[in-house]
Amino acid sequence: MPRFFPSLRGAACVASLSAALLSGTGVARAESGPVILAQHPGTELDRQARKLVTQDLHDAANQREQPVLLTGSGQLSDNPRRMALFVQLQSASLCGSAGCSTSVYLPDGRKWILVLDSVSGPITITPQMHDGMHDLLVDDTDRWIWTGTTYIDTQAADEPSPTPTDR
Repeated sequence: MPRFFPSLRGAACVASLSAALLSGTGVARAESGPVILAQHPGTELDRQARKLVTQDLHDAANQREQPVLLTGSGQLSDNPRRMALFVQLQSASLCGSAGCSTSVYLPDGRKWILVLDSVSGPITITPQMHDGMHDLLVDDTDRWIWTGTTYIDTQAADEPSPTPTDR
């Protein structure tokens, strides 16, 4: 289920960030190919990302850590308003053995919608599409497809093995 994150300044912030994402000003962008994450201190992209991960930043501060915030963007459909914001925090307490996780947000009027939460590994925007949005490939093997409201993993969960019965 997607989570909604209101912008502190409402539609103006989301609109200005969308314009920044579209212009590519100070932003690592991907249309098809790998999403490049980088630091963008002092930019609207950085400010919006910090609002979206406020709780994680607070939790890291309680651990006496100052996480590195990486952001990027990518065009996920033919609609320029579907420019995604990719956000990753890096710190000892936030990154595990699989690496640091990245979350993906889409603008929706006055708020950001979380459409892919906490995936680990490099993300590639593929040419293949589902329901008008590009598929995402995580760590070169894990394909995520759009359902109309969120991205879902296409890797089937392992079925539990039948339990042998004693007779």
